[in-house]
Amino acid sequence: MHDNNRSLLLNRTGTFRAETLGQTALHLVGNLCFALFVVGVLAFTIVAATYRADDPLLLPPSSSASSAKLTAFLTSSTNATFRPDDAPLRTGEDFLNSSISSVSPDDAAVIHLADLPNSNSSSSAASGGADCDAAAPINCADPDVFHLMMCATIESFRDVHFYRFGKPVRGGDGGGSCDMAWRFHPKDAKRAGFYKDYRRFEIARSPSCTYSIVKIGDYHTGVNARKKKKQRKGDHGATAEFVSKKTPSSSSQASDLLVVPVVGEAVNDTLPVVESESKFSSSRYLIYSGGGERCKSMNHYLWSFLCALGEAQYLNRTLVMDLTVCLSSKYSTTNQDEEGKDFRFYFDFEHLRDSASVLDHRQFWNDWALWQKKDRLSLHLVEDFRVTPMKLTKVKDALIMRKFGAVEPDNYWYRVCEGETESVIQRPWHLLWKSRRLMDIVSGIASRLNWDFDSVHVVRGEKARNTELWPNLAADTSPEALLSTLRDKIKDRRHLYIATDESDTSFFDPLKEKYTTHYLDDFKDLWDKNSEWYEETKKLNNGIPVEFDGYMRGEVDTEVFLRAKKQLETFNDLTSDCKDGGNTCRSTS
Repeated sequence: MHDNNRSLLLNRTGTFRAETLGQTALHLVGNLCFALFVVGVLAFTIVAATYRADDPLLLPPSSSASSAKLTAFLTSSTNATFRPDDAPLRTGEDFLNSSISSVSPDDAAVIHLADLPNSNSSSSAASGGADCDAAAPINCADPDVFHLMMCATIESFRDVHFYRFGKPVRGGDGGGSCDMAWRFHPKDAKRAGFYKDYRRFEIARSPSCTYSIVKIGDYHTGVNARKKKKQRKGDHGATAEFVSKKTPSSSSQASDLLVVPVVGEAVNDTLPVVESESKFSSSRYLIYSGGGERCKSMNHYLWSFLCALGEAQYLNRTLVMDLTVCLSSKYSTTNQDEEGKDFRFYFDFEHLRDSASVLDHRQFWNDWALWQKKDRLSLHLVEDFRVTPMKLTKVKDALIMRKFGAVEPDNYWYRVCEGETESVIQRPWHLLWKSRRLMDIVSGIASRLNWDFDSVHVVRGEKARNTELWPNLAADTSPEALLSTLRDKIKDRRHLYIATDESDTSFFDPLKEKYTTHYLDDFKDLWDKNSEWYEETKKLNNGIPVEFDGYMRGEVDTEVFLRAKKQLETFNDLTSDCKDGGNTCRSTS
């Protein structure tokens, strides 16, 4: 009996231990799986919170052929020195440059000396006799004065083609000067667009009332000839103009139909307003809210902004946009991100406003608060970028708001245009042009060099000090090496514009032996406190002066470089080192 009880107890104990071990094992496995899950979630959260995506323009192109072509165009550098990650992005006017060799009218529309009346005479005489008063102020409306000024201009600026001259107007108070404006295009320019200049002419008159030009002022000195407002299509204004009497050819007429920038015209980039309650309430809007675009590179910002604009156009809606820009620390002089910059400091908002349907967000929210309840305006909220624009075509609500969260990279606006949307939404690059105020500085520098100069871009700085990645760069960009390299490429005594990151430009003083050297800061009067740029940007900024920041400097420096007749690049022409360092050189074939 005792043995039977003992045997029963052992059986029960064995069974209990087996069951306990199984449960313990299951519990341990469950805890392990949960721990792995927690670690995975934690790792994902840390990566998501700290992740910074590469510049979207530098990512590999997708399978879409059109997108790949566009991305290849944007990421290909105009030269081997300026790259999208360290220089201003190529914008809409650059697409014109890549698709057509020149948008200027052909020779049939260019004004030559032979087109002017009595162009064989070197000066024009006023009516003599009793009507001749040599002491009287110069009559700028006199056709003879107009003719003399046009002839002097064409003879003085031989590296540009002239297409239009404005009638002269009275210059200074002394009565001996006239201001005149003209539209032109550099003869050898590869960049699309026209330029406008207006200068003051000092005019002398002899006792026999023969006129002569004493002096032609510097770039943009003829302020009285500058139009205060931009002319609209069909509005010819009150200023008469001389144009070539030749009949343009069909190719010229086709060129005239192209919309190209005109640098030098007065800029009118005031914010659009909705004219009435009924118009506001009957319109449809799209707004992007939040997201991770703030303070990113300008390339990142534009890639995302143009995705939003492309979606708005696809949905036939007005894009409500925030014109305040956060300037990335990579462009600021403080090396810190700077909020409160204005879109109009960097880009041509007038062209955007006149070519697309956009509205400033402050104006929109003011109107929305006034009329939303009264007119029963509804909002359609989208919080997932994977909701494609194609799924929103039937939304009837007045406002579609895409709201982006805080986790990068899923809160980047450009994610909306990825995947299947990529072949549907076309980014409207042709609507985005560089600021014409900045381009006016570019034109001013080129004009002071008479559009007849060569340029070289010299990269030094941190790269020259990193001999491991760029072992030859410092030596190859020394003044002695530059003189040796330039000897066979640029003729002696030429004007040479040097675009460089070398802070001390006196480093290049030995080049003065053979060339007349110029640097960006040689022309700082074009953006200092007495300049047009300073006054106009200050007005845009509510009376607060605007700093000429790093992005502006890069944009101007790059564009001046590209307007030279010969352009030498650091990593193509000056050194055998690769622009990305080491052995990263890629074939250009």
